[in-house]
Amino acid sequence: MASSSSSFSSSSSSSSSSINSIIFTFVSILLFLPVIVSLPKNETTFRPLEELRKMKRIRNHLKKINKPPVKTIHSPDGDWIDCVLSHHQPAFDHPKLKGQKPLEPPLERPKGDNFTDETIDTLQLWAQSNESCPEGTVPIRRTTENDVLRASSLKRFGRKIIRRVRHDTSSGGHEHAVAFVNGGQYYGAKASINVWTPVVTDPYEFSLSQLWVISGSFGNDLNTVEAGWQVSPELYGDGYPRFFTYWTTDAYQTTGCYNLLCSGFVQTNNKIAIGAAISPRSSYKAKQYDIGIMIWKDPKHGHWWLQFGSGLLIGYWPSFLFSHLQRHASMIQFGGEIVNTRSRGYHTSTQMGSGHFADEGFGKASYFRNLKVVDWDNSLLPLTNLRLLADHPNCYDIKAGKNNMWGNYIYYGGPGRNGRCQ
Repeated sequence: MASSSSSFSSSSSSSSSSINSIIFTFVSILLFLPVIVSLPKNETTFRPLEELRKMKRIRNHLKKINKPPVKTIHSPDGDWIDCVLSHHQPAFDHPKLKGQKPLEPPLERPKGDNFTDETIDTLQLWAQSNESCPEGTVPIRRTTENDVLRASSLKRFGRKIIRRVRHDTSSGGHEHAVAFVNGGQYYGAKASINVWTPVVTDPYEFSLSQLWVISGSFGNDLNTVEAGWQVSPELYGDGYPRFFTYWTTDAYQTTGCYNLLCSGFVQTNNKIAIGAAISPRSSYKAKQYDIGIMIWKDPKHGHWWLQFGSGLLIGYWPSFLFSHLQRHASMIQFGGEIVNTRSRGYHTSTQMGSGHFADEGFGKASYFRNLKVVDWDNSLLPLTNLRLLADHPNCYDIKAGKNNMWGNYIYYGGPGRNGRCQ
């Protein structure tokens, strides 16, 4: 009997334990059920899977654009500069360039470009370590996962927000203060651009100062090549002004990109990294620094070449990238552009240029000087019929002048939001 009682007791205890376990599990399910039910299906099931797929797409893209370096240089601002064999750079992923090598520099520069301009060449931060890329390589700023994750999407990474140029300039939140010439046939342009560090108050805004070479209508067939400096927290993750390039052949829709973030621009120079920070920069009522930029169409091969500083050839945009620009440009622009997202419900305080209005003049307002265009005869000429446009003059304005030292020049910029700019 004792044995039977013990067996019953053990069996009863085991049943009780099982029942308690079932009750505990059931109560636990009831407690957590509202949480599970309240979450959308994709949050509990598909989101982690989609995140994994997204990261896989990003890593595959990074593998495509970050080419294997022969040397890597760590910049003081945190950038990694990869020295990549020139024929391995992203441009040569293009079907029309596969298996080729960069062209030799054109023998002739535009007439009147004597390389003795008084431009004070600014340096790039990465080069201050006295490190350099070997001959036969080009320095490329390495793109990171964080760079891509800051973009609205992988598809839009490295591209400007779709918008029009000059016409309807306020659309899409883009605001300009520019000088321009149009109505002729232009084969390039040149200017020295004052470098500042404007404050960009929203991570999805930017402030840039650049030269535009434009052709086509202002519809979907717009062609541009562009170069200058920009502050873009979204693209670079900081507030440094950086030397940049851009191109598009369909009004910023599906073609083109910044710098070397797609197959397009062919870099030939091993001393300047496109997308790298510029240093030193100008300060209010203190020393001023500027960078020389020239873009021109090589008469022999028809490619659009880019020159930086006092005669440094950076590389070229192959003519086959374009439709209208295979022939010539129909407009040249010089000036500034910002994005105003109105993320706080009113006009942004993102600065253009120095953040000061044009009337303040040298040492206070930002400038372009020695504005010139290249004509059909590959000659640099002073501007005629220069026109000005400031689409929000209470926020950012522009004025032009001419003298013997600076030739054609402009002052431009502003603080954004103020008593007259809401």
